[in-house]
Amino acid sequence: MSARTKRIKKTSWGARERAGMSFLIVVAFFAVFGLIILTEVLMIDDRGRAGSIIVRHGSNGGRFGESVPDYDDVKDDYLDDTGIFVRETKYGGAAVKNILKNQKDLKNSIGISVLTDPAEPRNPPVVPWGQMLPSKIEQTLPRFPADMKPTDGSWEIVNGTRYKFFVFSAFYDRRDGKLVRVIGATKTRGPEKVWCRFWYQTGVNSTKYRSASVMARVKIIRENWNLKYSACFILCPIRGPYPEIPHAVSVVSKIRAAPGNVLMLRNTDNDPDFTNRTFSNIPNSIGVCVKPLHFNYDQALYLLEFLELNNLLGVSHFTFYNHTIGPKASCVLQHYVNGDLPQHIAPYEDASPPKAPNSSSLDTTDVPYRMPTKYNEDNTALLKPKITVNILPWNLRMRSQKEIRTEGLFASLNDCLYRSMYRYSHVALIDLDEFIIPHHNDTLIDLITWLSKRINNRNTGAYSFQNAFFYLQFADDELMYKGPETQTNLRAALTTQRKTRRRSKLHPQKQRSKYICKPEAVIEAGNHFVWEFCPGRGSLNVPADAAILHHYRVCEFGGDDCIKTPSLVDRTAHRYSKRLLDRVGTVYNYLKDTCNLQDIPRAPTKPPPTRKKELKIRIPLKPDGDKKVTAMSKSQPNGASDASQGPATVPIEVILKTR
Repeated sequence: MSARTKRIKKTSWGARERAGMSFLIVVAFFAVFGLIILTEVLMIDDRGRAGSIIVRHGSNGGRFGESVPDYDDVKDDYLDDTGIFVRETKYGGAAVKNILKNQKDLKNSIGISVLTDPAEPRNPPVVPWGQMLPSKIEQTLPRFPADMKPTDGSWEIVNGTRYKFFVFSAFYDRRDGKLVRVIGATKTRGPEKVWCRFWYQTGVNSTKYRSASVMARVKIIRENWNLKYSACFILCPIRGPYPEIPHAVSVVSKIRAAPGNVLMLRNTDNDPDFTNRTFSNIPNSIGVCVKPLHFNYDQALYLLEFLELNNLLGVSHFTFYNHTIGPKASCVLQHYVNGDLPQHIAPYEDASPPKAPNSSSLDTTDVPYRMPTKYNEDNTALLKPKITVNILPWNLRMRSQKEIRTEGLFASLNDCLYRSMYRYSHVALIDLDEFIIPHHNDTLIDLITWLSKRINNRNTGAYSFQNAFFYLQFADDELMYKGPETQTNLRAALTTQRKTRRRSKLHPQKQRSKYICKPEAVIEAGNHFVWEFCPGRGSLNVPADAAILHHYRVCEFGGDDCIKTPSLVDRTAHRYSKRLLDRVGTVYNYLKDTCNLQDIPRAPTKPPPTRKKELKIRIPLKPDGDKKVTAMSKSQPNGASDASQGPATVPIEVILKTR
């Protein structure tokens, strides 16, 4: 055999050997991969088979968004071995009681250590989410704290948590089963697990309470900018052994820990403000929710403008959250809370209304208020419509924009949403520098009724309005100088009357937009749009020619470059000028001494009218051909010409006018 043949055979053998090795490597890889998959399948916890996720959607129409359910998909959130919960598919409700009963060291196991099952040590039985603890276990837990009274609308701490955890208010949500919904604030990522302890009165006016405890679910509210803390819902289903509605609720981190908070349950028969209504029989009414007032807000006159103009637009109730409000604005709001306001509205140019007494404790509950059906042009006997105001303290101990977004505003928006439910047919979530102004209707209720006649809004849960910037750097409206001097001063001090130039281009929907919603149709409220509706409900984008959001603010990016953007004059808000001046002027004069308000500032000097500059140019006009006519020939009847006189030119004057 030649050397060449041996070399060829050796090369062929090497190639076959390398091919065989590659094949074995591929086989080994797939074998290992298959083994891993098989191991995962065999060792997977049966909780995965039980944790099916149900997603319900709203209407698929173009104007409706999806609606994700609150707690149909929560079982997987608590399927671990760190507490006393879940796996309801394997351990039925009746079996849970027996399992807990047979534990040898039950006291040490609840809330601290894991309940162990000798037959299944690595897969401990636990209480399902939403399952009440058995009554025998409940009797061993701490009693109702006799030294604590149920609170509503104040931030309370949840004891024993590793991170900050606060609760503010609790509401009974009866729309989809029985559920207690607590408004709170806690860690955004991986919130700690908590329990809800329901308190039931043992008798009418009794100070003794029985309790029932249930594992809660913490649901983080969206729009948190990925900051460390976020507003949240604590969801607590109501099931046996006490299916009735509790009187109060406590949120605890350890089931055997003494409660650090007791929240009064609202939207129940025990709630003094609750009227057992459904959406179908709530009279047409609008409430306004305003996010927490901060940075020592003390603009009393603008606050009056906000209240009275919105009242002209049909708003009857306002909810404020007091973070850092100044003394003058606080005094004004307190008079609205107490109802200590002038009974009649006087024309502002002749206004000499009675002044408020030094004490703000004047009882006006028996004063007969009525909402006028038609505005009286002479305004002589017009009763002032009643405006109700609710102010809640906002002392959330989290650093704004460092730990939580904007003083936890999403907790306030959703608290106001549920606080307004069953009380008002609609609620508007707007800021103090914003007004929803209709173009064809006088009030917002009229607008909604008008829209319902043109658009099928049976499934509408919210009405969204596009944002229009009325930059404060734009020039003042010239019309504010018309009228008597007293009216001119006040009109120049009201933002909606002074600023009528706006940016031509409106923001698209869901960008800077605001909305009016039906509270019973909303599960989770956002700042610019609704995040979650009840199934089958959605948002209606209101056409810009029907109404827009007037937003009065400085340039959003600093400086004055915003005035260079294309703009137009929009005087829609001037339709309310006379009524607004009369109302604000009457109330301002009434509260001036009591609240230590300053005099209405004088209107800025009216700028002089723009003078048109004239540039005069004299251009000599030369006679043409046989049309030449000299001045001498005209003066001599015989037509003789004087050689000493040349042809006379006729000058013309051209005036160029420039601004």
